Amino acid sequence: MKRYLVPGLTVLVLIVLAGISSANKYVGSDVCFKCHPQQYNDFKVSGHPYKLQKAETARYWKLPLPPGYSWDDISYVIGGAYKKARYMDKKGYIITAAKDGSALKTQYNLETGTWSYYHKGEKKPYTCGKCHTTGYKKEGHQDGLEGIKGTWAFAGIQCEACHGPGGDHVKTGDKSKIMVDRSSALCGKCHIRGTKDKIPAKGGFIRHHEQYNELLAGPHNSLNCVTCHNPHKTAKFSIKTKCETCHASQAKAFKGSTMEQVGVRCIDCHMPRATKSAVKFGKYDGDIRTHIFRINTAADADMFYTEEIKGKKKTFAKGFVTVDFACLNCHKNKDRSWASEMAKGIHTKGK
Repeated sequence: MKRYLVPGLTVLVLIVLAGISSANKYVGSDVCFKCHPQQYNDFKVSGHPYKLQKAETARYWKLPLPPGYSWDDISYVIGGAYKKARYMDKKGYIITAAKDGSALKTQYNLETGTWSYYHKGEKKPYTCGKCHTTGYKKEGHQDGLEGIKGTWAFAGIQCEACHGPGGDHVKTGDKSKIMVDRSSALCGKCHIRGTKDKIPAKGGFIRHHEQYNELLAGPHNSLNCVTCHNPHKTAKFSIKTKCETCHASQAKAFKGSTMEQVGVRCIDCHMPRATKSAVKFGKYDGDIRTHIFRINTAADADMFYTEEIKGKKKTFAKGFVTVDFACLNCHKNKDRSWASEMAKGIHTKGK
């Protein structure tokens, strides 16, 4: 409260300054470390905080730039922790061509050290902030860059992207002032493409990170992601509930079988890499494990179908994986008919 003297009268003016209101504010992940060091340390080595970073930070990562570009040409890096990296120019547009406008592969694939085209030659604005940032608002242009649609409190998926703004929680220590949502729908806000009732596919693979679409289409749709995963950890170290916890009879039957003895795991067949985010390693081998789980062992089963939407043909995946993905990644010299026949009694085969 401040008092201002105006000729002839005294006016009492209440001023609420921006940033000092009682509204809950985003405080940033570093503030969370003080009380949650273990969760913070796990989170910092996951891919989440690195979905988007300013060039001044990302330039110290082990990332090459598209040929002909220097770090002086880059405003932000999209990704760059595990699968792939894309780059934004000084106006906030995603780089899709060489500086002179000629064709250029501008997506760097970390697992293979190769480059791919990304929306080749298009003038591509950055519209991914809803899932790549924290405290996103669709209005405005971050940092005043015309190519960026929307603004955010922090780049990358920080703690508050999932837990909500933490200002009131930090101020009071009240656990009720922070969001703890264990539903798969929370993860599904970003791990989705299109609508949740369809699984978009392209080029013989499920597209991108659509684990939510896949989960809902499979037999585990009543489970939450956190039933199996610790959401703070990087994916390959995040499993906290193993398959045998719920599937004890199948695990017992599998123990001692030929497949178990040669090192085959449940996920090798039920979660094959039927999804492609950046690269594929074979005809039936992408770079992300599917979360559909169910296997259709029929030799003539087709995992994909096409549908015309608004005059365009779109490809989608069904709610099962086929024996080519489940079996032929290892048995490369065999065919579907062989795989279909061998799949009968596979859990106990050789016992």
